[in-house]
Amino acid sequence: MRPFDYEPAGGTEAALAASARHAAPDAPPPQYLAGGTNLLDLMKIGVMHPPALINIGALRGAHGGIEADASGLRLGALAHMAEAAEHPAILSDYPAIAQSLQQAANQQLRNMATLAGNVLQRTRCNYFRDPSWDACNKRRPGSGCAAKEGVNRLLAVLGVSEACIASYPGDFANVLAAFGAEVGLASPEGGSRRIPFEDLHRLPGDTPQIETNLRPGELITDFHVPAGPWTGRSLYLKVRDRASFAFAVASAVVALDLAGGTVREARIGLGGLAAKPWRSHEAEAALRGRRLDESTAQEAAEAAFAGAVTHGENDFKPELGRRTLVRALLEAAEMEV
Repeated sequence: MRPFDYEPAGGTEAALAASARHAAPDAPPPQYLAGGTNLLDLMKIGVMHPPALINIGALRGAHGGIEADASGLRLGALAHMAEAAEHPAILSDYPAIAQSLQQAANQQLRNMATLAGNVLQRTRCNYFRDPSWDACNKRRPGSGCAAKEGVNRLLAVLGVSEACIASYPGDFANVLAAFGAEVGLASPEGGSRRIPFEDLHRLPGDTPQIETNLRPGELITDFHVPAGPWTGRSLYLKVRDRASFAFAVASAVVALDLAGGTVREARIGLGGLAAKPWRSHEAEAALRGRRLDESTAQEAAEAAFAGAVTHGENDFKPELGRRTLVRALLEAAEMEV
């Protein structure tokens, strides 16, 4: 691990000022440290080497709350995953959120990891996480993508590019994307802004090293999930190689507003299959206004994966993704709410 500066921040303004102070042109950016469950791993294996870590643990009082009211759900960025997974309002009214967090890691990690840190976790692509491989455009721009002709069983089939096929590894973020959440951001230049969660992460295109639309030094403060008649009839279905503490091979977020078996509105997300947290507007459109049965669920699944691109070892993933989505839709339709 390379040397770095360490600075605890006593408040939001102090954290933002510290980030600006440690930033330098043509150098890796300083990083905010909360739970550290992904950042510190990447530093230890030599993938990330920020010049400074700014400890924002003291900001939990300002940005660690969870509130639910008629407008929706507000999740503080520094709330721990375990707190959200066990929150009574989330369990009853937003079950897909609770399920995505419960299945995301072991209890020890959930007790440490924050919601903002969780959504910003980086890919588990072998070639990104092993600096001995030269060809990784995400780690070394312009070097190529070894995964395209290499070990890519768990990598993305949606949203990929010629430059990168790395998959986004998280669970919770796919629910936020599907539910149309917003992200609150604070800036070192002063002020704040809110953006749709779908706009937080970027597709790789020809610049896979730029993973988010965060501006330099911006700090995530909260997430807002709007209330809707579909949030109660929601679930997160995760298919993985082992039953615990494994990343998704394929997953589906389904939230439905049903009237007599007809879909008035649907929210569909996919995980383990895409280059960023993924909402399938195509699958939603295929369901809207139609009676939900196995046939219409299959049509929605076909629409969701119409643009899939595979690279050998991951050729099976579109079919697994379709089956996962069909199963999730039919299970959600049977929920008692």
